[in-house]
Amino acid sequence: MSTSAETAESSPAPQTPKSSRIPKVPFWAQILAGLALGVLLGALAKNGDIGWLTATLQHIGDLFVQLLKLAVAPLVFFAILVSITNLRQVNNAARLATRTLLWFMVTSLIAVAIGLAIGLLTHPGAGTGLSPKDGKLPDHAGSWIDFLTGIVPTDIITPFTELNVLQIVFMAAVAGIAALQLGEKAEPVLAISRSVLELLQKALWWVIRLAPLGTVGLIGNAIATYGWNLIGKYATFTVDIYAGCALVLFGVYPLLLSTVAKVNPLQFFRGAWPAIQLAFVSRSSVGTMPVTQQVTERLGVPREYASFAVPFGSTTKMDGCASIYPAIAAIFIAQIFDVHLGIGDYLLIVFVSVIGSAATAGLTGATVMLTLTLSTLGLPLEGVGLLMAIDPILDMMRTATNVAGQSVIPILVSAREKILDRDAYNGVKSISLEAAAAEDATEPVSVPAAA
Repeated sequence: MSTSAETAESSPAPQTPKSSRIPKVPFWAQILAGLALGVLLGALAKNGDIGWLTATLQHIGDLFVQLLKLAVAPLVFFAILVSITNLRQVNNAARLATRTLLWFMVTSLIAVAIGLAIGLLTHPGAGTGLSPKDGKLPDHAGSWIDFLTGIVPTDIITPFTELNVLQIVFMAAVAGIAALQLGEKAEPVLAISRSVLELLQKALWWVIRLAPLGTVGLIGNAIATYGWNLIGKYATFTVDIYAGCALVLFGVYPLLLSTVAKVNPLQFFRGAWPAIQLAFVSRSSVGTMPVTQQVTERLGVPREYASFAVPFGSTTKMDGCASIYPAIAAIFIAQIFDVHLGIGDYLLIVFVSVIGSAATAGLTGATVMLTLTLSTLGLPLEGVGLLMAIDPILDMMRTATNVAGQSVIPILVSAREKILDRDAYNGVKSISLEAAAAEDATEPVSVPAAA
């Protein structure tokens, strides 16, 4: 009779079954696949005149943007409200806020100068075959009167229903400052606001997961609707926008990081890449904001400061949409309509870009900022219609540049104020968007005393 030990010895060891799960595709690969599939389906719909495929691509793209916009209004309100109240936990909060705004303006000035230089060198409107009759008035135009009077809402409901981000920012700022003044009395409201903000960010992560599918619809619809022939007319203009954004993204920002913050620029791209790639496909600074804030904190910026600077930048810091794009677009439109621009006009473009960037509101597209620039220069607003065909493709690079800048500035300011965690910055590792979504971000980050 065999003992239990003998039985155990004679029994074969249990075999661990091999996993039959399908390998997980990295998010960046999903995005590239979405871009390729969008181009393929768009070309198929255009060349084969397949109406139902064009309509399907449009619906997919519109639904993705619609989901992003659904979260924008409450996300902006609660993010700005909470971020302002978080400043009370930061040493020298007023100085931090002032220096953040100043760096926003400095980098916008550099970006618009690059845009003007590229436009003057390449003459993007020459030889396109486009004429004034090809343009059409935009549905919504912007002017300085609209911009200034539109900051203050007439009621508290309309800004949310009409998605007027500038008015939402105004109300959130007022509420945040009032909460700071009330102190402990406002704590119950702030506790609810923080919970709602976390809920919105979690829901937005689900939308972010749909970015590859949204890319198929957005790119596919652009190709199916306009085709390569029309897009080819904007070749110089498109190259100009991408070149200008690339110079800022891979030239200006690394130079500032190495000289002002005295950190390794490669580490920045290693840490910030999830936000940059998401911005490229989502075309929304506000929609990318939770990821931008997370990567900024991982790069050593104190959470209390990052939670102010990133939401603030997501609605006002737009080097791609508000500086490079309107500068080159104004030159492009002036050449199409045969309007001469002088030194004074170029200075006006600089002024509008540096001061009026809040008009872009962090949403997909930069039509309001462009109409604000054109109306200031006295250029025909029909010129906006000339650029609508190519806008989705341009907006991807513009938004990626915007979001990179929204992370760079807090790093610069933190480094100058000696509150940057350089060990965290130097030790940051590449992370996928899926890992960023799963990463626990609940532990508070301490804020060293500013020098």
